[in-house]
Amino acid sequence: MKISAQWLRDFVDLMVDNACLAEDLTNVGAAVEGIAGEGENTVFDMEITTNRPDEMNHYGLAREAAAIYDLPLKPIQPKLPKGTGSEEIPIEIEEPDLCPRFTARAIRNVSIKGSPAQVVQRLGLLDQRPINNAVDATNYVLWEIGKPTHVFDLDLLEGRRIIVRKAHEGETLKTLDGVERKLSTEDLVVADARKPVGLAGVMGGFDTMITEKTRNVLIESAWWNPIMVRKMSRRHGIHTDASHRFERGADFDSTVLSVNRVAEMILNAGGELSGEVVDVIARQMDQALVALHGSEVRRILGDQPPGDEIVRLLKRLGFDITPEKTDATEFTVQIPSWRLDVEREIDLIEEIARAYGYNKFPNTLPAFSGEVVEQPEAKKHCQVRSSLLALGYNETVSLAFISIKDASQFSAAQAVELANPLSEEASIMRTSPLPGMLDMLSYNLNRGINDVRLFELGSIYELSGQNSAETRRASLGASGSASPASVFQAARPYSFYDLKGDVQTLLDGFERTTLHYDAQTPAYYHPGRAARAVMDGDVVAQFGQIHPEVAAARKLRQDVFVGEIYLDRLYHRDLRKLRYETLARYPLVQRDFSFLFDDSVSFEKIQNAVNGLGIEELRSFEPVEIFRGGSVPKGKYSLLLRAKFQSGERTLREDEVARWSGQIIQTLEALGGSLRA
Repeated sequence: MKISAQWLRDFVDLMVDNACLAEDLTNVGAAVEGIAGEGENTVFDMEITTNRPDEMNHYGLAREAAAIYDLPLKPIQPKLPKGTGSEEIPIEIEEPDLCPRFTARAIRNVSIKGSPAQVVQRLGLLDQRPINNAVDATNYVLWEIGKPTHVFDLDLLEGRRIIVRKAHEGETLKTLDGVERKLSTEDLVVADARKPVGLAGVMGGFDTMITEKTRNVLIESAWWNPIMVRKMSRRHGIHTDASHRFERGADFDSTVLSVNRVAEMILNAGGELSGEVVDVIARQMDQALVALHGSEVRRILGDQPPGDEIVRLLKRLGFDITPEKTDATEFTVQIPSWRLDVEREIDLIEEIARAYGYNKFPNTLPAFSGEVVEQPEAKKHCQVRSSLLALGYNETVSLAFISIKDASQFSAAQAVELANPLSEEASIMRTSPLPGMLDMLSYNLNRGINDVRLFELGSIYELSGQNSAETRRASLGASGSASPASVFQAARPYSFYDLKGDVQTLLDGFERTTLHYDAQTPAYYHPGRAARAVMDGDVVAQFGQIHPEVAAARKLRQDVFVGEIYLDRLYHRDLRKLRYETLARYPLVQRDFSFLFDDSVSFEKIQNAVNGLGIEELRSFEPVEIFRGGSVPKGKYSLLLRAKFQSGERTLREDEVARWSGQIIQTLEALGGSLRA
């Protein structure tokens, strides 16, 4: 949001320049991201965290500046004439849990016209469009003290009364943006004697808005339940400056002040107060006292800051701090009404550290007794990450939320639903890492980055009975070229075999007895271009090209390959220890075998059968060529296999190699294979 530097100086007599002020505010957590303009037109572009609605205005930030420079904060004290007449607007609150306080006051014989030049200039610096002096007064007060207010045309309020209630079935409200909105019984409205005239905490109604014909106005300021405002704002698709603040918790005690401040600004153009302010409190919102112990402050922060500095900082920030009679280092702290984010002693200690200045604390290591215990799987996690980085993948992080549609497409697990989702596209905890990976690949491809390799290490979530279970997975994603074009060769597109090699490299870092691949993969993978890795009987990975229909639905314009590594299963194994063998002194003997097999016979069956012979001198047994068609009958394939024999103790004899070759031939024939001439 934008903040006027000159406006801040209305409340604190600052002696520093704007650049220094911006740096000091940033150091206490009110981050100034940029500075525009100069002189009285200087504007800070600020990033205010969502837990600090008290800083989303000039007076709140002036309070921070007063604490930083130990200067007095000038109070806001509207000067109002005595109200004439005895008319009071009846206010009825039917939902005290949702609206514990509602304040209003009337002004008669107002003059609706343009706002004074200073008001227009300051609102313009904040990108606020001036409307008229009454509406501009509410906007000005919003940015001055952070409290949203609203003005009604009093003559258009039927029955001249206000009722805060739930909307009735079938009611509608035309809001200030000109949209006719259908209300539900879950909506809270401000109504007159007959109809709704405002969506509580979100936006006022069109039928009672201020126009040039307005002569009598009603100013209102209330406190609305943040959760209720958030739900209504999402339900109707409206986000306003008012709802932004009410959703985060406004100041309960500022309703009278804000109403009087708006009234003061409107009366500058003429008019007269009608009666006194009407302040209806349906339920008190007092915050509990918090005990602050000097010993706990020292334990967390050390010897800094000193005790008298703690009292000064908290008082400058608006906290009422009282020393206990028995011990001057023990305090009772009353939390101000505008600080709903402070609830515990540790929150107060954080306030002390923040206001004192993090850069003033000495760089010391925390006290520690005992030994440093490394997480049991830290090395394995580091191994996976470093392996993927070395393979050319870039690490990414995606949201842990996905849509119900994605969950049903990429997983059969029962999903954990969110009670208050951000949107339908992020309504459940992810049951698979692939939707997020595909979104990140799509984001890059749609922006002209055609060669992409990404990986993510994260968790997935699923229901296990009444509880949720969290397991860790790694996801890979790649698309584009495996090797770039150069003067020596054309670009080679990334393929399934590149991904398989990367997965193999990753799995090779862990101890195992057996590792094989099969084609039992989910339907979202391309048939014939996907596989799963089975290590010692456990499925530890599945990977391949995304099915063309899935790619088309996500508008992926080029082949995309993804993989999933089941880290929890993989981490059950130890990291592979480096081993070496001296180079053999004796020659290696090689034999080739050409066989015909039925399509139903996989190489996994062939390899397991040959390994089962227990030939110690068999160093490797690998496929060299595969051929279908031509003279090979339909339903069969020709496979050229190569066996390598070697001994570390002597030169092999021809009769030994012949005997082992015969055993291999008999074994392969037992699988239904036939030896080709």
